[in-house]
Amino acid sequence: MILQGMSYVNNLKTFVRVYELGSMSAAGRDLRVSPAVSSSRISELEKHLGVRLFYRNTRNLRPTQQGELFYKGAIKILDTIYEVEGSISEITSNPKGTIFVSAPLGIGKILIAPLVPQFQEKYPDINVRLRLSDRKVDVTNEGLDAAFVLGSLIDSELRIMPIHDFERVLCASPKYVEEHGMPKNGKDLRESDHKCLLLRFPGSTEFFWSLRVDEEVKRYEFTSPLESDDGDVLTAWALSGNGIINKPVFEISNHLKEGNLVRVAQETPPTNLPFSCIYPHKRLQDPKIRLFIEFMVERCKKQLG
Repeated sequence: MILQGMSYVNNLKTFVRVYELGSMSAAGRDLRVSPAVSSSRISELEKHLGVRLFYRNTRNLRPTQQGELFYKGAIKILDTIYEVEGSISEITSNPKGTIFVSAPLGIGKILIAPLVPQFQEKYPDINVRLRLSDRKVDVTNEGLDAAFVLGSLIDSELRIMPIHDFERVLCASPKYVEEHGMPKNGKDLRESDHKCLLLRFPGSTEFFWSLRVDEEVKRYEFTSPLESDDGDVLTAWALSGNGIINKPVFEISNHLKEGNLVRVAQETPPTNLPFSCIYPHKRLQDPKIRLFIEFMVERCKKQLG
């Protein structure tokens, strides 16, 4: 019965990850099992319940009506299990389990990723699954325990722990400035048809740049010949002389110091960029997640000064 019980819990965990990630293989990667094991676990659940949980073919996988209903119940069951396990871990001072976290590419590589092994060394029984992406993440629907995000957020369902306000800068390569001239402000950027490289992806709000004009903040909308959903790609394009980027100084400080990039439009600098950790309300009831967030936020603040 114990094996059957644990098997059922594993099946539930797999079902939830397949539902949230929309893929057997993606769920398998997250859970460190093969796509075949993921598929087998879903089949066992469907056989046990007597219903189909997903419509699936070689190109597509989507939940059935029964799958939608079962997901809501499965989440409640797993949340209860995690809460009980967390309480026991707290009592024994030995937190265990897996945490799913996301962060933007640039700040994730420079700041977050180096800190994760330090956390795992301190708490060796806690596994961390870190995903780096500049796209907008849906913390709840993607089953994330926490996400590090850049930008202002309005979401009553999430808790926000502010970490830092990053200074941003508009910059370009010396080659670009030599060929296209040095813009002094936002008006020059727009009226002189400068190539402003934009970060865009589904759900993106970066269709404009917010620049400080005297004591006010003004939004400047641009059309761009080059766009990407990867901030590192934009930096590479700027370094190659293909346009102007709007970046946190923290991410490109070395390029500025070495003269590979220079500040432009300094009369109207960009507004600062908030950097925060967000998480669902319930998550801090779990000791391992509370430990992770407290550890990461404390060290991020220390490094950022």
